[in-house]
Amino acid sequence: MLPRRWRHRCCSLLLPALLVSWVACQAPPVPAGEQPWDEQDVHIERSFVPEQCVRTVRSGDFVRYHYHGTFPDGSKFDSSYDRGSTFNAFVGKGQLIAGMDKALVGMCVNERRFVKIPPKLAYGSEGVSGVIPPNAVLHFDVLLIDLWNSEDEVQIQTYMKPEKCTRTIQVSDFVRYHYNGTFLDGTLFDSSHNRMKTYDTYVGIGWLIPGMDKGLLGMCVGEKRIITIPPYLAYGEEGDGKEIPGQASLVFDVALLDLHNPKDGITIENQQVPESCERKSQTGDFLRYHYNGTLLDGTLFDSSYSRNHTYDTYIGKGYVIAGMDEGLLGVCIGEKRRIIIPPHLGYGEEGRGKIPGSAVLVFDIHVIDFHNPLDSVNITTRYKPSNCTVLSKKGDYLKYHYNASLLDGTLISLGKTYNIVLGSGQVVLGMDMGLRDMCVGERRTVVIPPHLGYGEAGVEGEVPGSAVLVFDIELLELVSGLPDGYMFVWHGDVSPNLFEEIDKDNNGEVFLEEFSEYIQAQVDSGKGKLAPGFDSAKIVKNMFTNQDRNGDGKITAEEFKLKDQETTEGHDEL
Repeated sequence: MLPRRWRHRCCSLLLPALLVSWVACQAPPVPAGEQPWDEQDVHIERSFVPEQCVRTVRSGDFVRYHYHGTFPDGSKFDSSYDRGSTFNAFVGKGQLIAGMDKALVGMCVNERRFVKIPPKLAYGSEGVSGVIPPNAVLHFDVLLIDLWNSEDEVQIQTYMKPEKCTRTIQVSDFVRYHYNGTFLDGTLFDSSHNRMKTYDTYVGIGWLIPGMDKGLLGMCVGEKRIITIPPYLAYGEEGDGKEIPGQASLVFDVALLDLHNPKDGITIENQQVPESCERKSQTGDFLRYHYNGTLLDGTLFDSSYSRNHTYDTYIGKGYVIAGMDEGLLGVCIGEKRRIIIPPHLGYGEEGRGKIPGSAVLVFDIHVIDFHNPLDSVNITTRYKPSNCTVLSKKGDYLKYHYNASLLDGTLISLGKTYNIVLGSGQVVLGMDMGLRDMCVGERRTVVIPPHLGYGEAGVEGEVPGSAVLVFDIELLELVSGLPDGYMFVWHGDVSPNLFEEIDKDNNGEVFLEEFSEYIQAQVDSGKGKLAPGFDSAKIVKNMFTNQDRNGDGKITAEEFKLKDQETTEGHDEL
């Protein structure tokens, strides 16, 4: 547009040349039958009006527009497109010829007008030397790109807000958001979506243009809003590089994904706490828990449920991120809680894997069990008979009934009966401890920590690794065992001629068959007793082997000795 004194104001290219050329060439012809123009006032033909027009040009507004300027015969005298930049000016302040001041009033952004201006409202009888002849009628094909007023403030239009909004952006908060940045005419100049990375920044401390600092305040995570910023609160007269021309209004379509403050600690929301909580987790405990891990906007980044395996760790020892270390303290078995962790207590600015840098993390956890490496077996007697004088001890043969479960109540086995020799290593150490000093008919609950149970490995398909076990047991039978180190004892005095009694054929040698027959006869007659709960044939063979000191398959009188005649320990024999 030629100003009154032919003064150009150069601005940056706003629209791609291809789009500009297309728009400029689509002006419709003057409709047939239109009344002749009397050339006394400006003539305006609205060749395109957008469906939405939230604001129109008023006197005093600042506008940015493209135009072609021609004479009535179609010859061109000027074009903003040729210069590659819009024409920028205030309307109604004498910066434009009078006819253009009138023609722009009432225009919408993206509206296109074909304007005829008579000489008296253009350059009159003087014209412009070498460009506009005297008394020239001027035609302008105008496309309005931008519009603002020096009294404008940031405009905010929220079009989506979550039902629950527990916190909004305040000054000095750190935010992560996605945006599309456009000009008022809809031209895209930038997008975080295209980069597939959020824009991460502090708010209200000068890291953003002033208009964005203002426009983000009060937003909730999950909220979407359109923030319209006038140029004096954006990049002003200079613009920003090649992308944003000077004096451009900016429109940001913003979706807030994340929000925290560097002073934040973790937040704990108790979702389900058991009525009975005998013990709470402490530093040094080992926990097994399930979790879903999400970002603040609900995006799932990890889940133990999807792996069908709990996460197992010590707490308070630095094995997990600092926020989780803190958030897992004071939980009960069976408790469900939500732990919200700011990035400085999570994965920080770098992030990890699917977790972006500076992300707030939300963990919904379910505590399955926990123990401490110093824990021993916990025994609770549920029922004890009035006559309870014979108590189980090492070497006794026991028969007991049990149900087994995990601490969270998950059943492992139900209604099983088991026979063992106590202290022989036939059960896990914790069960061995839990069955001691028990009388027939007694019922107990025995809680066994994993280091006294099945350890870190567990039992595939039955017992998870590092699991605390709960056994409800009832002792059904008790057969007293032999003294420690004995596999056979006599009920009464031992014959001084024992070897001769065993050596029935009196040949001075005893073979396994003779030995076995004699021992079994003593057991059958009640004169001797084999250790209960073991294979009697194996016990007898073991006794024979211990007496056969030279390993030649037979026992001689010189080799044969009773238990109290042995000089070394460790033999299980006569």
